[in-house]
Amino acid sequence: MRRRHAAALLALVCGALLCFSWFSTVRRSREEILLFQQQMKALNEHLYRAEERYVQRTRDLKLLLSKVRTFNNRSFQRTNGNAKWQHLSVAERRRTVVSNMTGLDVLHIPSLYNYLPHLQGRHEGLTPAVEVSTRRAKVSLVLGIPTVKRADQTYLVDTLNSLIHELSHEEREDCIIMVSIGETNVSFVNTMVENLQNRFGLEMDSGLLEIISPPEMYYPDFTKLRETFGDAWEKVRWRTKQNLDYCFLMLHAQAKGTYYVQLEDDIVALPNFLSLMKNFAEHQPSEDWMVLEFSQLGFIGKLFKSSDLNIIVEFVLMFYKDKPIDWLLDHILWVKVCNPEKDSKHCERQKGNLRIRFKPSLFQHVGKYSSLSGKVHKLMDRDFGSPPLQSVNVNPPAEVSTSLKVYKQYGLPKAYLAEDFFWALTPKADDYIMFTFLQPESLKRYYFRSGNAEHPGDKLYNTTVEVFLPLGKNIGKEALKDGRNINSKSKQTEDGYLHIGMFKNGIAEGTIDPLLGNIASMRLHVLMDSPVWVILSEIRIERESTSHLT
Repeated sequence: MRRRHAAALLALVCGALLCFSWFSTVRRSREEILLFQQQMKALNEHLYRAEERYVQRTRDLKLLLSKVRTFNNRSFQRTNGNAKWQHLSVAERRRTVVSNMTGLDVLHIPSLYNYLPHLQGRHEGLTPAVEVSTRRAKVSLVLGIPTVKRADQTYLVDTLNSLIHELSHEEREDCIIMVSIGETNVSFVNTMVENLQNRFGLEMDSGLLEIISPPEMYYPDFTKLRETFGDAWEKVRWRTKQNLDYCFLMLHAQAKGTYYVQLEDDIVALPNFLSLMKNFAEHQPSEDWMVLEFSQLGFIGKLFKSSDLNIIVEFVLMFYKDKPIDWLLDHILWVKVCNPEKDSKHCERQKGNLRIRFKPSLFQHVGKYSSLSGKVHKLMDRDFGSPPLQSVNVNPPAEVSTSLKVYKQYGLPKAYLAEDFFWALTPKADDYIMFTFLQPESLKRYYFRSGNAEHPGDKLYNTTVEVFLPLGKNIGKEALKDGRNINSKSKQTEDGYLHIGMFKNGIAEGTIDPLLGNIASMRLHVLMDSPVWVILSEIRIERESTSHLT
């Protein structure tokens, strides 16, 4: 009996285990089926999206094929009917193909090419066709001068002479004068560059003077300009091109210096103009200013932070066909600070915080004939300051004399007293300008400047600065060889003078070795004949007891 119960219990347990095993198997099968169904659904979705992409790609390919066929037909017509196409380079043909086949609507951030659509895909349109540069950079100021061919008279050489003449040696190392020739006639541009190299070769080799010229493709088709403000088409074209010339110059100057100064090609400058501008900019109480004005005329003498040039160029290019650049500059200031709900007086006060005027004006307009053919104007800046010859007369009492033939009333005594300048006819070898002190003087420094703004070429060349010691103080040949006694650079002339300096670029300056002791006289000694007249515009001889030269 017990065996039967045990067998029945065993059968019951086995049946229960079999049922559980079957149930577990069925449950796992259902989970696998659900997972499989989900995977199939995802696969169907992928296939559906792939089919959609295939259909879209097919449409795009059909459209592209249509454009290629159209382009082939056009290119066939070009190659057979247009000789210009046959001379295009492979790169130019490839750009044309890409531009013609572009049919997708893509959003782009506005750039210069939006305002100059004729340069789309032609980046070389912003690259100078002619460039003479030593790649000088990281200077304090870049002076930008746009110039064009004038029908009546050119002033560029005189302008460059005036600017360079007023720069000290240190200032020449800390600035760039960038001239942009806004002409597309390559022959004319090359001739102009050659002339400037002949006249300013040293300045160009040193990096002080640079020249650029825009390519022909930079300029749009001017025949489509509309006349505005009652101006004739010729004037509208002139001011439109002028705006583009300003922008091209700014674009290539912005990376070279801290500040950019806009000038013209028919101006003269006051002495120390560069230091005055730099100091005025660096000592502004706030960085909120946008333009510092050193002339009240047009776009002359306007100083900008180089970091602001991109904003200025972009704004000007938006409206370069509509208004001249000095008007557009005023609009920039209005946009930045003027409140439409306030009156005009409030606006002018706000703009005054961005546009700050320096007086007196440092630049004077001298051009009579405008670059606009047939236009004659006599614009004069009434705030232009008369350049003082010397701020303080530090020269010791002396008798002055010269072997040069003096021109009119421009004698040496007034020049020595800082009352006028000295002007003489062409010097010959061994001519001199002599300063004999009333009593021997212990001298510290000397500074002589030749030429002036009106006659920058009338300089002293091949001329030495020499001193003569009091009689009885014979330093002798042995002393000359002893570098402990006097400056080893000093050389004694046959008549007993010591050579202590030389004119370079029309200027002679230096310190005097204190070991020389008291000096009886000083002379400027011409070594070679010169074909030009001579102007001595500044004479400064500083004694040990006087203040430092400024």
